[in-house]
Amino acid sequence: MRNIWTIAAIVLSLSVSAQGPLTLSLQQAMDLAAKQSYAVQAGVLDAEKAEEKIKEVTAFGLPQIEGTGSFNNYLEVPTSVIPNFTQVGPEFLQIQFGLPYTTTGVLQLNQLIFDGSYIVGLRASRELRTRSTQDLERIVADARNQAAKAYLGVLAAREGGRLSAESVPVLEKSLSEGEAMLSQGFMETTDVDRLRIALANARDNARGFTQQESVALAFLRLVLGIPAETPVTLSSDLETIVNDPAEVALSSMTLDLNGHIDFQLANTMVRLQELEVKNQKSAYLPKLLGFINTQQQAFGFTTPVETDWFPATLWGLQLQVPIFSSGLRSSRVQQAQLTMQQTQVNLTATQQRLLAEAQERSQKARTTMDSYTTAQQNLELTKRIFDHTSIKFTNGLSGSFELNQDQTQYLTSQQQYIGALVDLLLARAELRKALDLY
Repeated sequence: MRNIWTIAAIVLSLSVSAQGPLTLSLQQAMDLAAKQSYAVQAGVLDAEKAEEKIKEVTAFGLPQIEGTGSFNNYLEVPTSVIPNFTQVGPEFLQIQFGLPYTTTGVLQLNQLIFDGSYIVGLRASRELRTRSTQDLERIVADARNQAAKAYLGVLAAREGGRLSAESVPVLEKSLSEGEAMLSQGFMETTDVDRLRIALANARDNARGFTQQESVALAFLRLVLGIPAETPVTLSSDLETIVNDPAEVALSSMTLDLNGHIDFQLANTMVRLQELEVKNQKSAYLPKLLGFINTQQQAFGFTTPVETDWFPATLWGLQLQVPIFSSGLRSSRVQQAQLTMQQTQVNLTATQQRLLAEAQERSQKARTTMDSYTTAQQNLELTKRIFDHTSIKFTNGLSGSFELNQDQTQYLTSQQQYIGALVDLLLARAELRKALDLY
């Protein structure tokens, strides 16, 4: 498990340093997202809050000392009436026992001696620390996954723009030759118009991919948690990533269920709920508290303090024994037990979901790899056909209709290739997430 405080320190340091131009490989982008993405920053704060909550639970059973002070001024001192034991005068005597001014200072120490819920709470705090660490680990894994997909999206858009731009010079040359032939009467206007349409489509396709790259790069900055104006250069090669043996081997890997963070979290939730059941059952146990109190008190007739300070010290125990609650405690225990059964069902569901996702995404990775291979072969074939037709057109052996048709076929295969490439990259990223390999 990743150490919360180590990640927090890295986040604080990188939030200041990572503002200049960046050159990132795929691995570096994932590492950067794991350290300073906005989701990770929020997750670190949540983990710190959990640590403070654990301290709060622990402190509940430690000595608590508090001081109080009070000042009372009787505008009218209370009068008491007592029988006249002297038998001289009236039957009852009016006597004022109080003084106009009373000043008191109190210092009291309270100590929890026994409370079943506190003992359970200490055990639960350890599980709470485990859960907060696991939550942060999952957030970091998600940040890596998002960074990988964003990074690969930029590379895929860039590759689409490169492929689309390849046909533009060829079509520009063909159009220039066609216009020259039109001026000499060797080509019809319709043929030249077809070339203009083909060139416009090629340029539009290239512009579209350039815009996609710009949008994908902006999203990458957002995922990495860096300012929108930060220049970013991607250093990883797309072909190297696609053909990386480790990436290809992903589809044949098996899931380590016990090592998957989602399964670990589900197990932790079961343990926490088991402790909650014990916590509710502990409400049947008595509680014992102790205290010691010391105070100083002074009095006054015309001013607040005219006498010495008189001390008083007291200690004692308080025992709380639950006797009858009209079924309140029993209902709470039953609710906790039902919730525990829900967490056990969720654990089983999580287990089956992770197994199914791993199997489904492994199959999808293999299928998209096959589709990518087919699309790549089709792209090479249509490019060869288009290049051949372009040469024939230049030599007057082919018309603009055939050239336009082959160019359209080439553009279609480009789009299909980029679509298959994106599907493959996303499938591998999702498979890596399903196997919890980030």
